[in-house]
Amino acid sequence: MSDRLIIDAHHHVWDLTARPQPWITGDALAPLARSFSAADLAAEARAAGVSGTVVVQTVCVPEETPELLALAAGDGLVAGVVGWTDLTAPDVADAIAALRELPGGDRLVGIRHQVQEEPDPRWLLRPDVQRGLTAVAAAGLVHDLVVRPHQLAAAVEAAARLTGLTFVLDHLGKPPIATGALEPWASDLRRLAALPNTVAKLSGLVTETAPGAWRTEDLEPYARTALDAFGPRRLLFGSDWPVCTLRADYTTVVGIADALTAGLSPAEKDAVFGGNALRVYGL
Repeated sequence: MSDRLIIDAHHHVWDLTARPQPWITGDALAPLARSFSAADLAAEARAAGVSGTVVVQTVCVPEETPELLALAAGDGLVAGVVGWTDLTAPDVADAIAALRELPGGDRLVGIRHQVQEEPDPRWLLRPDVQRGLTAVAAAGLVHDLVVRPHQLAAAVEAAARLTGLTFVLDHLGKPPIATGALEPWASDLRRLAALPNTVAKLSGLVTETAPGAWRTEDLEPYARTALDAFGPRRLLFGSDWPVCTLRADYTTVVGIADALTAGLSPAEKDAVFGGNALRVYGL
């Protein structure tokens, strides 16, 4: 892997002295209840041979994205920012334009909302959300999808309606790896992949395993399904650091992704580990 361009298309940073991360609750997530800085990331990423990254929002508040943009402006490792703005607001286009005027605004590559936390499984299809997503497309940005398996059907419908917007599925839609089940996740994933304006991240899989003993082999059916559905030209490697540290360190996660793509040609691996992120996010 040392001679390959590696772009980590999905990681986070947060500072608990600046604001809380309300999603970090319970004993299982307790190891994440501290600040994770860009310097922490750089040490981990450089050691794993990563050349550039995309930092992704974690909380749905307007203050976070300007901070991530400022980070990208001053950090040579962070090449892109997937931020947040209120997709239900009537002024989404203006909000995106304002973000682009900020320091690091040229690093804004996408918008994400914590759809996984929405109680309405069809939240993506609400008229106000559809209007907001249309503004994201008009701005030339992508939409990162963070959904759970029961929300994939709505994601399919949203992507079919908004053909001018690229949808980037985070963490393969969080498949039920802990139980070993494939359906209905696999069928819904294939339906999403059948749409040409969709891509997916080979990320976040280790944290979907059951706590305790797990093996790379546990992830293989899900990675294989995604490779068959999207193909190597529409999959992006992402570490999901520091969330991944609940199960494995950064270098181990890179190695797992390498193992899960062992059947690909060198050119196909180059695409998954770097080229696809460069193209999809316009880095």
